[in-house]
Amino acid sequence: MPAKGPLDGITVIDLTRVLAGPYCTMLLADMGARVIKVEVPEKGDDARAFGPFLNGKSGYFMSLNRGKESIALNLKSDSDREIFEKLLEKADVLVENFRPGTMEKLGYGWEALKNRFPALVYAAASGFGHSGPYKARPSYDMVAQAMGGLMSLTGEPGGPPARVGSSMGDITAGMFTAIGVCSALYHKATTGKGLKVDVSMLDSQVAILENAIVRYTNLGEIPGRQGARHPTITPFASYATKDGHIVIAAGNDAIFRKLCHAIDRSDLADNPLFLTNDKRTEHYKALTDELETALSGGTSEEWLRILEIADVPCGPINNVKQVVENPQVKARNMVVYSDDDKAGRVYMAGNPIKISGFADPVSRRAAPDLDGDRRKIIAEL
Repeated sequence: MPAKGPLDGITVIDLTRVLAGPYCTMLLADMGARVIKVEVPEKGDDARAFGPFLNGKSGYFMSLNRGKESIALNLKSDSDREIFEKLLEKADVLVENFRPGTMEKLGYGWEALKNRFPALVYAAASGFGHSGPYKARPSYDMVAQAMGGLMSLTGEPGGPPARVGSSMGDITAGMFTAIGVCSALYHKATTGKGLKVDVSMLDSQVAILENAIVRYTNLGEIPGRQGARHPTITPFASYATKDGHIVIAAGNDAIFRKLCHAIDRSDLADNPLFLTNDKRTEHYKALTDELETALSGGTSEEWLRILEIADVPCGPINNVKQVVENPQVKARNMVVYSDDDKAGRVYMAGNPIKISGFADPVSRRAAPDLDGDRRKIIAEL
């Protein structure tokens, strides 16, 4: 049987639930790892109770746990602890996203496990990490977006703070945890020793603030909400047309000149107010007025066609229906499906990591039923 991905042969014990941890382990499963999800008996992952529901099963849960196996274990029960420890003997990676201290109370913290299982990679995703004054605090995506500065940058100028529409607090932590796991697996392959990976939702938000951090720490500016506009590149925003809005991203002087020619306003390229990016950013309101006056003469579809021919980076502002039906998204296999015995065919986001030499199938193994793989896993042990 051909390898499923570059992580084929890696076994991951997954103690995670809801979003950040399951997103990490889904990425590992998509890259070929075997992921055994250890869930609380009877209830399972909290996300099993989150909608939307498809014939009584959580679409939320199924979209984050495809391709995994499930066994229900009570880690306070001696017999279940014995099973869990046998799983750890066979595992390469353990991933958990409990509040710091929870695993220690169970007797399975990093300090306890690293001596018993020296080759085990231990990965923890939590709200604030395993160090610092906030480490014991609980957190959710909204808290991470707020405390990490993202909400202060999102929304219209003068308006109230806004949460980013997808759960960036959880998802970025899941992605960074997956990167940490892969790095630790390389270290393990070269040294034979496991490592602890400690990822915080708050840290992950700080890491993606990019130029906002530089602007404050070096210039003393506290960036705020600017709508769709880029704070330091102009024109780089959404612009009104005759029938809606499009985005234009003219990232340098040459592209700005192409834009001006394409909209039949070549004079703007030679206007002293707009000669450089710094000047365009300083006078962005005046430039926006000029651009939108020109764009008001045509529809979004007409302008997108003209700008694409002119090689100006641009795009429509798609809703989710338009995203799913987009030919580029389809060509890149970014909507895949699983066939579930009860829920039927369930469509979900695909894997953005395309790796040569490995298949990227349009269909994936469905998310497991709670404890659905117990017999198989116990037989292996």
